[in-house]
Amino acid sequence: MATFDERIVNGIGVLSAIIDNGTFAGAGEILNMSQPGVSRSIARLEARLGIRLLERTTRSVRLTEEGRRFYEQVMPLLAGLEEATASAAQGTTTIRGRLRVNVDPYFSRLILGPRLGAFLECYPELRLELITADHLGDMVADGFDLAVRFGHPRPSTLIARKLLDPRMLTVATPAYLKRYGHPKDPRELESGRHVCIQFRDPETGRPYPWEFHKRRKKLILDTSGPLTVNDAGTLYSVCLAGHGIAQVMDLGVEPMLADGRLVEVFPDWPDEHFPLYGLHPSRQHLPAKTRAFLDFIMTLLR
Repeated sequence: MATFDERIVNGIGVLSAIIDNGTFAGAGEILNMSQPGVSRSIARLEARLGIRLLERTTRSVRLTEEGRRFYEQVMPLLAGLEEATASAAQGTTTIRGRLRVNVDPYFSRLILGPRLGAFLECYPELRLELITADHLGDMVADGFDLAVRFGHPRPSTLIARKLLDPRMLTVATPAYLKRYGHPKDPRELESGRHVCIQFRDPETGRPYPWEFHKRRKKLILDTSGPLTVNDAGTLYSVCLAGHGIAQVMDLGVEPMLADGRLVEVFPDWPDEHFPLYGLHPSRQHLPAKTRAFLDFIMTLLR
């Protein structure tokens, strides 16, 4: 069994720099070490732990399964140690350092972006990296402290916290409904008489299925249409132009319903939801900077 000593702490710091920067050379620049020195440090850490931490190719570096488990367990502890050191030195817990967040583009543009300045003003020692992406990817290997994503999380070791539970609405413009008719039942959308704008699921690469929920009743329909998009802004603009019917979240669409630009097609099927989650690697020793950002998001959503 490996004994905990300074060499392990140093090796963990090097491992963290590699994950953050994606390469041994990038880690060396940050740590002011040569690339061979970085390699030797990782080799010593692997020898002390008795496991292989990283797989290297000519183009990329990624964690092995054993490396991922070690990284997920040890990084929150290391962050907690850094915070305790700062607290002892300054008499209070300081929100500082780098916070790297993977966030859904629609949520970032609609809710987060307009209010982000207030958060940064509160924590001048924090350096926030906000990466908008249409999918989560490998959160640990990509070096993210937190992710804010729509949709039910897939099974993983990540800790998921539900932040919001928006409803899904089926909408169209009055002009579209006048031209094609207002369907009374969702199953009419399978007839081919209506144009259904498809939205691509970034995890599967296929369009999301169209679901309708009413209490315990659930319909999953095989809709089709000539257009598939992967951006919420494009989906709204095409729908507002009267091209077809779309399924959208109620988050942000309320003004369009209120002024009559859009009409909810099936208000008697109200129970489908598409939740927003905060995801982070560990429930234990959640860094203060991550807690602060999650609390800020919850404040915005309230």
